[in-house]
Amino acid sequence: MTRTSKITLLIALYMAQGLPFGFFTLALPVLLREAGYSLTQISALSLVSLPWILKFFWAPVLDHTGTRRAWLIFFQCASIAGALLLTQADPKHGLMILIVAAFAFNLIAASQDVITDGLAVRMLDTKERGLANAIQVGAYRFGMILGGGLLLSVFARTSWQVTFLCMAVLLALTTIPTFFLKETTNPADGPKYSAGELLIGWLRRLMQPGILRFALIIFLYRYGDQMVATLLGPFLIDQGMNKEAIALMKGTVGSATSLFGAVIGGWLAFSAGRRTAVLASGIAQAFSYTLYIVAALGMGGVTLLWVATICEGIIGTMATVALFTLMMDASDPEHAGTDYTLFASLVVVMGPIGNITGAAIADAIGYAPAFTLGSILALVGTLLVVRMLDHKPVPARIEQVWRRAPANS
Repeated sequence: MTRTSKITLLIALYMAQGLPFGFFTLALPVLLREAGYSLTQISALSLVSLPWILKFFWAPVLDHTGTRRAWLIFFQCASIAGALLLTQADPKHGLMILIVAAFAFNLIAASQDVITDGLAVRMLDTKERGLANAIQVGAYRFGMILGGGLLLSVFARTSWQVTFLCMAVLLALTTIPTFFLKETTNPADGPKYSAGELLIGWLRRLMQPGILRFALIIFLYRYGDQMVATLLGPFLIDQGMNKEAIALMKGTVGSATSLFGAVIGGWLAFSAGRRTAVLASGIAQAFSYTLYIVAALGMGGVTLLWVATICEGIIGTMATVALFTLMMDASDPEHAGTDYTLFASLVVVMGPIGNITGAAIADAIGYAPAFTLGSILALVGTLLVVRMLDHKPVPARIEQVWRRAPANS
């Protein structure tokens, strides 16, 4: 495949994941609130994202059975069918169907993500992976913007049926490039694994040399960021901003700037190499949080909050792209879907850990100290990660790319 066809395919696949997610994460909480559900009950919606945390359980099965093209077409057609079925539903008759639908779409998207990430590892060379992770982050976020912005606007102006018909059409369009995928390898032609070996394949991969150390690297790089990120919504509320302004700031503008950050992050990993991308993005991210520290001290007003949101959207996405590129480098092409899924699940698990600790610290001593600690931990974590990888780049595949800037194409 040419680089253009690879990029087109990946954009379509990651957009397909973000479309329904964007709609359900914005529309469903609103519908539940209008129906009289408490905020605590609505917060339980986080459970519908469980497939993204648990997908490593079935990742080895998807990785080593069937063909990637067949799996992708199956999951994409399943999402189209789900959207068409929902055109016949009526949320006025009960919201449980929406919760079930949100869980089902997450299950389909998480499973499709296993195949997509594995495909990206296998078909891209070292230089192209930085671009791939910019596409991964950017296209998924663009899909969320379409689902949470365009489709939510259609829903507000037309009807439930029209909204999900539009979703089905958009999902069908993202399926087209998959039909042109020509695989050079077939998982079925590789080593044979029993059903039991496939079911616990993730555990065997976790025990491979260097994997646990790399898991620690992910933790160090993300922990400070997660502490700060979880506080931003409540912080804006406590600063006196209304929901509409926050939706514009964090939703529309924040998402748009993150697309820009994905482009810059991909270019950095593509042109300057992994070490430079990880170090520069991590340090910049840590220092971007100082804007929130200043705001928490009562200075700068709404203008500073806008500047902080834009900076965090750009720089935070750059750091995400740098980490995801490293995760792709660390994945064994023979077990690409399983390895990358393990790493991605660790990133997802970081959310609740950062949420709990960040909230506890902010409740106890205030936003400014919590932001300060998060910024320090983000900076220290970045420096520790670089030091660890300078001393012992693991897994072995990291050693091949860590210090080397990709050659010009």
